[in-house]
Amino acid sequence: MKKTLIVAAVSASFATAASAQSSVTLYGLIDAGFAYTNNVANTGAGPDQQVSKFGMTSGNLQGSRWGLRGQEDLGGGLKAVFTLENGFNITNGTASQGGRQFGRQAYVGLSSATAGTVTLGRQYDSVVDYLGPITSNGSWGGTYFSHPFDNDNTNNSFRVNNAIKYQSVNYGGFTFGGVYGFSNDAGGFANNRAYSAGMQYANGPFKIAAAYLQTQGAGAAAADGTIVGAIADPVLASDSRRTRTYGVGANYSVGALVFGGVWTQTRLDESALFGNGSFNNFELNARYNVTPALALGGAYTYTRARFDGVNDDHRYAYHQFGLQADYLLSKRTDIYAEGVVQTTRSGVQAQIAGTDPSSSNHQVVVSAGIRHRF
Repeated sequence: MKKTLIVAAVSASFATAASAQSSVTLYGLIDAGFAYTNNVANTGAGPDQQVSKFGMTSGNLQGSRWGLRGQEDLGGGLKAVFTLENGFNITNGTASQGGRQFGRQAYVGLSSATAGTVTLGRQYDSVVDYLGPITSNGSWGGTYFSHPFDNDNTNNSFRVNNAIKYQSVNYGGFTFGGVYGFSNDAGGFANNRAYSAGMQYANGPFKIAAAYLQTQGAGAAAADGTIVGAIADPVLASDSRRTRTYGVGANYSVGALVFGGVWTQTRLDESALFGNGSFNNFELNARYNVTPALALGGAYTYTRARFDGVNDDHRYAYHQFGLQADYLLSKRTDIYAEGVVQTTRSGVQAQIAGTDPSSSNHQVVVSAGIRHRF
């Protein structure tokens, strides 16, 4: 259960006056486990050598995090809101997201009961907000279930800096929103900016969502050499002059079963690694609650990628299968086990998201762990 603290001060760093209309919530999640990966390329022993890898891991299903979330009632249905959320690696205690203090989220804004919410800071894009929850990796499967290289960011590999974000209220099951991340580069308005929009409709057992995301010059440096723009994380989007991602997905509930499908396409322009081309991801997923405590999930993703490469044309095809069992020990603590298999066309190196590259065209990851929420 999340613990709401109504106090005169959260700490010396977050001193604030408290009243009956304001609150600060401390929350978090810790996910720790083990993972086995086969066919890991051993670069030190030559390109044809392979080894297996087994070790402790952090954030198999969800990234470990802690955060502060607060609000102040301003009257007339208007509230001031904020979130500061830190990501960390439970295996060694270091900060994630490039060592940032609040790398997962950091924003402040205003929320209206009738007009929606506007926030400013480091935030999620619309693909993560609206389309991600329809995918297996964005809902219950975690990183290993992501589409190759998380090319569509449904696994939230990067956030948007310098972002202004709008999220609507719920209009009979329909919600929508958008994000714009500024470059913050004097004389370079389009140098490393990002924008996205998304929507979702939920009616009883049926849910459908769509989203669009575009980055321009992601990771590009400003005139003084620093990266101050919308995307500062070293991800696939920062490899190209322009990246465009769009997709649609839906799911349906029948008793204890939830099943659905997602299609996304990511187009890269002038990518240093791939040239010009696209990833097309087609995913089917399902999750069944065998008992109130035990859930079983499965997903299949086919990814087709085509590029006019830097040196020659490239055609890739990825087949990925994943299974998961998740058991609740309590409302806040669960244990899980899952396995993911990826195969590619002969001659194409496999690599499941969150793992090291394979030495061949297939790879297997098996993981187990414990997750606790507070």
